[in-house]
Amino acid sequence: MSRYAPVPFPQVKLEGQFWHERLDTVLDRTVPSQHKKLAEVGILDSLKLPNPPPPLRFPRHSNGFTVQVFWDSDVGKWIEAASYALAHRRDADIEAKIEAAIDDLEKAQAPDGYLNCWYLGREPDKRWTNLRDNHEMYNAGHLLEGAVAYFQVTGRRRFLDVMERYLDHIYATFGTGPGQRRGYDGHEEIELALMKLYYLTGERKHLDFATYMINERGNQKPHYFDIEREQREGGGDKRQPYVFPNYEYSQSHKPVREQDKVVGHAVRAMYLYTAMADLAAELNDDGLKRACEVLWDDVMETKMYVTAGLGPSAHNEGFTHDFDLPNQTAYAETCASVALIFWAQRMLHLDLDGKYGDILELAMFNGALSGLSRDGEHYFYANPLESDGTPTRWEWHTCPCCTMNVSRLVASVGQYFLSTAPDGVAFHLYGGIASDVEIAGNRVSLREVSTYPWSGDIAIHVDPETPAAFDVKLRIPSWCKGAKVAVNGQAVDASETENGYLTIHRTWQKGDSIALDLPMPPERLYAHPGVIMDAGRVALKRGPLVYCLEEVDNPGGRVQRLKLPRSAELRVENRPDLFDGIVALKAEATALDESDFQQLYRTTPPRENTSNLTAIPYFLWANRAQGSMVVWVPEAREC
Repeated sequence: MSRYAPVPFPQVKLEGQFWHERLDTVLDRTVPSQHKKLAEVGILDSLKLPNPPPPLRFPRHSNGFTVQVFWDSDVGKWIEAASYALAHRRDADIEAKIEAAIDDLEKAQAPDGYLNCWYLGREPDKRWTNLRDNHEMYNAGHLLEGAVAYFQVTGRRRFLDVMERYLDHIYATFGTGPGQRRGYDGHEEIELALMKLYYLTGERKHLDFATYMINERGNQKPHYFDIEREQREGGGDKRQPYVFPNYEYSQSHKPVREQDKVVGHAVRAMYLYTAMADLAAELNDDGLKRACEVLWDDVMETKMYVTAGLGPSAHNEGFTHDFDLPNQTAYAETCASVALIFWAQRMLHLDLDGKYGDILELAMFNGALSGLSRDGEHYFYANPLESDGTPTRWEWHTCPCCTMNVSRLVASVGQYFLSTAPDGVAFHLYGGIASDVEIAGNRVSLREVSTYPWSGDIAIHVDPETPAAFDVKLRIPSWCKGAKVAVNGQAVDASETENGYLTIHRTWQKGDSIALDLPMPPERLYAHPGVIMDAGRVALKRGPLVYCLEEVDNPGGRVQRLKLPRSAELRVENRPDLFDGIVALKAEATALDESDFQQLYRTTPPRENTSNLTAIPYFLWANRAQGSMVVWVPEAREC
């Protein structure tokens, strides 16, 4: 197991333009607008337990389910995102709004510690009767993450005290002891939240309950969800029949150490695997570690979109079968890519293997970041890789999980850049950051300067208080060929990497600097032949960024008419006029001519005219005029 641990987000200052712009947008627009929406739809009022409760804003589906059972989780995620934002810039108004929500939660809490506003306000007699569907522990997990983040930033523990009282109730109710229920939630989340609380407090009971939750999942017969269903139906409550006929949907079909295929709901799976990796590291559990590695390989080899999107199906918001990666109907939920980042970071710290950093970076810049609009107030829930122009970003969603998930990611992105060990520091991401860390008993100021991801020209300044010997590890991305490194102007052999990291060991002194050059020429990517949707197509990538064609940049009709010849040169074009400055890709292309095609079918092919194509980073699509979009471009092969 790796000895490296992430540098906490409050200790990392974002200085580079790319992330600083995204952070400012989240601080100035996203967090305030999200609070406004939480108020508009009634989520904040639900914390006050109005009596009588108002009519449902979102009526029950035919299976008896309403998304309002998730509302506590939305509040928890907003508090978490807002707390991360406060770490960068204190805001009295936002702090007052957080405190108001905590006031309501504290008043709502039952004398025995129970805290779920849906059940307390509407169904107090049905607490803990449907873990499979109504996710009381999922809600508790997100509230807990919000409480931990708020304490980390402000030092105020009132919300943390509320949640610890709730956890004491949960610990007394569930477990393997006499009179306890051997239950766990249908939607994993509390497991990883408990690990955060354990790291914060060091209290073993939180680690023990997280371990129980992981070990118990899918491990008993009869299945706990069958037990609770029989208890509900025995009491005459048959409102919520099974929507999905098997337990793969909630990854509870078999014990977690025996699972070797990634199945079911994508977000639930990623949250589960994140907690498994946390426990594997904390308990030195080789069985959990091996399970994580097997599941990771299954995702990487057969189930992940080129953008690091996960889950092709809207039906189960998740996985189907190997190589099923349709583009126009891709679900690829924003939450799933955010959760993949969580999992990748945990896997990275098991072994400090750069392959996990590669996916963390890919998901960060593509699958996750595409979920937030440039203006910070519009979102994507699903992230297709092809569009006829119909999908547009929305201001809110009946299930607004992705809104706060992407904002809490951006506001806390600093925690993914650096890790430290007693004898070293590791750089995983680049993009312009500064941090003061403790290495080898010495205070070390670190500053990484770059315009990454637009350029791979990176400068790293290492300033220890006193001279000290330690390692500086630099992740050399797998997409990079021919990296160059120099220390104080002296070249270093960059080919001597281990698991994707170049280690520079020396006695560092004030004023030392590292020059890192990561060439990033544009390149073509081809899909495995099993991905039949992408046969005969090519995707474009430069550095960590996947590119797409949008109609607004390629006038003349739908972008699906364009073909990219295999021999066409891919040219880099700096575009200061777009989105405060981006790097676009240009190439000569051909375009199908529809003008003389009057019938649906004919025996002669359409004409192909010479044309040009322009590609922009995928995460920026759907921020301008509505129109078609494609990631996988048909390829023209010369004979």
